[in-house]
Amino acid sequence: MAETKNAILYRMILPDHTCPFGVRAKTMLEQNGFQVDDRILPSRDEVDAFKDEHGVATTPQVFIDGERIGGSDDLERYLAA
Repeated sequence: MAETKNAILYRMILPDHTCPFGVRAKTMLEQNGFQVDDRILPSRDEVDAFKDEHGVATTPQVFIDGERIGGSDDLERYLAA
């Protein structure tokens, strides 16, 4: 039986803007067989609080097995390794 691969994705979806990098990260994860816990950051305040809490400059941020992978470019490199 294949092991389930899980990822947590934090991404920004504001009323007037959906981050294309978050969409890209979700698509890459799903195409690589991950079950995605898609955690939407729906306001600028929540985005800023998340970035401060995790010490990152951008969203999206992907976590796999409790390890922060990074944004969509970092995820692409991780999946290619």
